[in-house]
Amino acid sequence: MYEEIDVARHRSRPPSILNTITELPRTLLEVSALMASMPKLSRLPKGDAHPVLLLPGFLASDDSTLVLRQYLLAMGYEPLPWALGRNTGRQQLFNEALVERFLQLVGRYGEKISLIGQSLGGVYARDIAHRFPDRVRQVITLGSPFGAMGVGATNPLVQALFARQSGLNEDEMREKLIEIAGGESPQVPTTAVFSKGDGVVNWRVCRESASHQTESIEVKGSHCGMGFNAAIYCVIADRLAQADGQWSPFEADQLRQYTCPVTAAYGF
Repeated sequence: MYEEIDVARHRSRPPSILNTITELPRTLLEVSALMASMPKLSRLPKGDAHPVLLLPGFLASDDSTLVLRQYLLAMGYEPLPWALGRNTGRQQLFNEALVERFLQLVGRYGEKISLIGQSLGGVYARDIAHRFPDRVRQVITLGSPFGAMGVGATNPLVQALFARQSGLNEDEMREKLIEIAGGESPQVPTTAVFSKGDGVVNWRVCRESASHQTESIEVKGSHCGMGFNAAIYCVIADRLAQADGQWSPFEADQLRQYTCPVTAAYGF
């Protein structure tokens, strides 16, 4: 009993202050490293033109996924913006607007759609996969706190911003997190990318439970830089290139050549 309580307390702590205050400089380093890694990234396996919907994080918009969408387009996919403006975390945004957007895209393309979600966007992606498993090809989450059973695992400033933007008080936020993030993994192939250097959410709540079609992959980097992290682009390219129905776990050894050397040197 004591061990269970201690684990729960450990998972509900916010990220370290050092990780938080170094978020911006590390993000800039990741952008630079991504540009330098593009020639190698362009040589990874190409896609089969299937649609991929990208969901931005809290307070972000489609601008935050633009570089990744351009990369996926060059790699042979059909990258799709979420087209819902800024992600404010309001309930009607994912309960109604996002579901409607997803179903419209399914009808337009007539095939399963892969979902990539950064932070809160990844929580939404898992929720969609729970609701429509027969219409989702796979889910990839980037620093998404779907394992959080409350708001304590998030940076306090982000907690306050979420409360203001979403219109939810702390109890309502806890209930909503449990509703859309708690429980079992989706019944589709699911990859959770996390970083112990995350300065926005506790990395421990960003990992999937182990199963035959789930995996958690650690990368070096910041939270805000996950949309510009070369190692993550390698993960995404490798995962999306798998044929539908032929999913297998990622081989982490290939990440070494894409990890930002400065970030790695400081243990982030």
